[in-house]
Amino acid sequence: MRFLFLLLAFAMPLFAHAYQPKAEPVADGVYAIVGPLGQRDMDNDGLNANYGFIVTTEGVILIDSGASALGAEKLAAAIRAVTGQPVRWVINTGGQDHRWLGNAWFAERGAEIIALARTAEGQARNGAQQLEGLKRFLGERLAGTQALPATRALAGDMAALTLGGVRLELRHTDTHYPGDAMVWLPDHAVVFTGDLVYVDRLLGVLPASDPRAGQRAFRALEALAPKRVVPGHGRVTDLAQARRESGDYYDFLIEHIAAAARDMEPLDETLAKFADLPAFRHLRNYDELHRGNMSRAFVRFESE
Repeated sequence: MRFLFLLLAFAMPLFAHAYQPKAEPVADGVYAIVGPLGQRDMDNDGLNANYGFIVTTEGVILIDSGASALGAEKLAAAIRAVTGQPVRWVINTGGQDHRWLGNAWFAERGAEIIALARTAEGQARNGAQQLEGLKRFLGERLAGTQALPATRALAGDMAALTLGGVRLELRHTDTHYPGDAMVWLPDHAVVFTGDLVYVDRLLGVLPASDPRAGQRAFRALEALAPKRVVPGHGRVTDLAQARRESGDYYDFLIEHIAAAARDMEPLDETLAKFADLPAFRHLRNYDELHRGNMSRAFVRFESE
């Protein structure tokens, strides 16, 4: 009996700490679901990013669907805690796994899955590989997940949509991952940036990331003058923090790393010269990501 008690005492905290998404209000009828800042794992079912939803008179618009069927189910539970309205639309802001691999779960329950055409094309191209990669993080908790690209693919760099009197614009950014987009709600002055903006942690530069597109897209974001910013990662914030922690980092990469690549400076010397940036070193993952960010950006700029 004592052994059973100790076993239960050990197991209960593991279940108690499983990540359960919760919605927080951002504006009238607009909610954010802020994910943890760490990596994808079995505890969070790949929900290490931010999501959101808008409650309209004709149903819910969900911004991104999670990385798995279980992740999608968790997002749906967070929505049900706020409203009994069904999810009518799922808008994908990107083709990275945690932005869209919950699509099939919502589609099976009647939701229409919407993205820009270039986003949907990337989803179709990379889905099988992303599912295979997620097995390392989610294991058996990935069971039942299907890679369903957006079924309503919108042409062009921007698309305007309305549901239940709520207007939104889906705008191409193509920054962190090919096909990235942001969602602008003009009547609420709220933007869901997708992976264009990170706060509280350093943004990541992947081999496929485009810092120049990031700089352009961030300036376009500033021109919208949003009152509230729901970043891809980190707390719901304002434009000033987004500028300090993401916009300024894009500018750094262009002004210093691109310049070094253009001038054919040695990569190692460039990385050493800019290893310590006081403006960003307070951000989570700085030590793990900054050097790699610079290196990948340098290689990209060198090839341009």
